[in-house]
Amino acid sequence: MLLTSYLLAGLAILLAWPIPVALSRARWTARSPFAAMVVWQSIALAGGLSMIGAMLFWGLEPLGGTLLDALDGGIRLISGNPAANSPGIVHIFALSTATLLGFHLILTLIRAAWRITRQRSRHRNILRLLTEESTSNPGTLVLDHETPIAYCLPSFSGSITVLSRGLVQRLSPEELRAVLAHEKAHLEQRHDLLLLAFTSWNDALPWLPTSKHSMAAVQELVEMLADDAALREVTPQVLLRALLTVATGALGESDMSNPAALPSTATGGAPTEELSSYRLRRLLTPQPPLSTALRAMIISAAVLLLALPTTMLIAPGLFA
Repeated sequence: MLLTSYLLAGLAILLAWPIPVALSRARWTARSPFAAMVVWQSIALAGGLSMIGAMLFWGLEPLGGTLLDALDGGIRLISGNPAANSPGIVHIFALSTATLLGFHLILTLIRAAWRITRQRSRHRNILRLLTEESTSNPGTLVLDHETPIAYCLPSFSGSITVLSRGLVQRLSPEELRAVLAHEKAHLEQRHDLLLLAFTSWNDALPWLPTSKHSMAAVQELVEMLADDAALREVTPQVLLRALLTVATGALGESDMSNPAALPSTATGGAPTEELSSYRLRRLLTPQPPLSTALRAMIISAAVLLLALPTTMLIAPGLFA
């Protein structure tokens, strides 16, 4: 089990720094945002399992060569069997660290979900006072403000899209359809849940390079996925004009007294509408998507990456 601990520690180091840094610089991600998203999820999950597993197996090593042996050794130690091996201070420290890290990650996820849920609830209450239901687009609220702005507010009990009156007046019917398709993709594909997972990861381990790179990458990838959904209904030129109009609203006032400032301050964990230079180039000079075979290879590699630490945790004897 000691060898498994070393292997998991090595994998954790790779997933904490060189691999996410390399992926954040990769150019193929814009050609297949879905595959890139799967890879980032695999890196985060496999990295967490590797960190916890490495310390767990190091701590359990004196109790047995496998998890079952360690469990049996732990039971004999607790029951007072004099023949049972007792872990040393270093091993107890490793076990404690693994346990605390696991609880820390879980509690951070719960806290982030609770915080975001409360923010969205308050935001909905404010929207009831400042908006009116769109007559032509069900599930869409219109904010009586001149700043062009559009965003979505995800919920399991009824998601909504918010548009400002200024945006509706500036957009052509096709451009409005592009914005609505973009926001609809965010809601239907539940991009907020993806962002929640990486937000909690970043909150729990902000010093980790994986956290910083993954959060920035996932925020951009969900926007690319929504762009792709909109492109199935409108042309790139129409979508680009619509996004540029919305982007001007994102650069407006940020005072809480301004209703248009609500998306940036009250919808934590929701997709952002910033139009990055990377997304802009992607729409101006579209590149062909990755081939089906290449996408399948990338996703398969991501699945294998996640399966590696999982297998080590379940059957460490295979690597002994």
